[in-house]
Amino acid sequence: MLGVLENRRDRIKPLDQALDPLSQVFSLLNIRAGRCTRFEAGGHWSYRFPAKPALKFGAVIQGDCWIDFGDEARHPLASGDCFLLANAPAYVLANDEGLAPEDGIAAFDWIRSDVARHGGNDTVLLAGSFTFEASDAEFLLDSLPRFLLIPSHRQSASVIHSTLHILDLEIRKTQIGAAVLTDRLVDILLVQVFRAALDQRTGEGFGWIGALMDARIGKAIRLMHEDVAHPWTLEALANAVAMSRSVFSKRFRLLVGRTPLDYLLQWRMRLARDLLRRGSTVSATASQVGYSSESAFGHAFKRVHGHAPKRYWRRTIDP
Repeated sequence: MLGVLENRRDRIKPLDQALDPLSQVFSLLNIRAGRCTRFEAGGHWSYRFPAKPALKFGAVIQGDCWIDFGDEARHPLASGDCFLLANAPAYVLANDEGLAPEDGIAAFDWIRSDVARHGGNDTVLLAGSFTFEASDAEFLLDSLPRFLLIPSHRQSASVIHSTLHILDLEIRKTQIGAAVLTDRLVDILLVQVFRAALDQRTGEGFGWIGALMDARIGKAIRLMHEDVAHPWTLEALANAVAMSRSVFSKRFRLLVGRTPLDYLLQWRMRLARDLLRRGSTVSATASQVGYSSESAFGHAFKRVHGHAPKRYWRRTIDP
């Protein structure tokens, strides 16, 4: 019986290589939509919110305000603007700089309601967060700028506005299936925000996600994703995109924030984790991600995830 189980596991295929790299990464990181909330405010107001090591989005549905991180000029926000926060520090959201900010968590009953109200609805914002495995935080969040604004006048913003309109309706209503629909809409919104961000920044300062927009570095990333088990070397990757080793390495590190071979290691180990969770044996997984030795694979896996690969394999056969 065990032999049959192992044979079946050995046939488990890697992630669909037809997917583009961003879709592959999102699938493997298992990004899940967190809570989505609506904030309505009238008159003069100022609220501070704590730091949160997460990926968050915000959008101004109507009115205007500003967001201030304390160590730089405040960022004005107008109706139709969207923004993304990655590993955001504590910040103040307000429309009156003369007011001492109140605690934005303690001031409202967030436990019982997804809608917070302060004296009217001259200004309305939607906000949401995303959760994923702690070990993936560095891979994703460190690739993103702390604050990214997508102004309403951008052409790509019109697509986001359509999704926001439906999302806003779902948050305010209690119709059947609202939670499921809200989760799906937030997933769609995240991809739309990434697309818009890449469009306005041409990829620079956006880590490996932005590097996909670079003709040569993006090609190198796609090559690694398309054939992860290939014995890639720095020279082979540089040759494949018609660059010298030194120029390629420097450009890759500038855009991605890590060396080409370190990126390959990180990607292989996240793919390996997914294979193990789906029931692949350690030996089969090692082979599928480019390792001829279980020992070498084990060391690489533990270096990235902090645990031996057999832990994930045992969870599959003995949950």
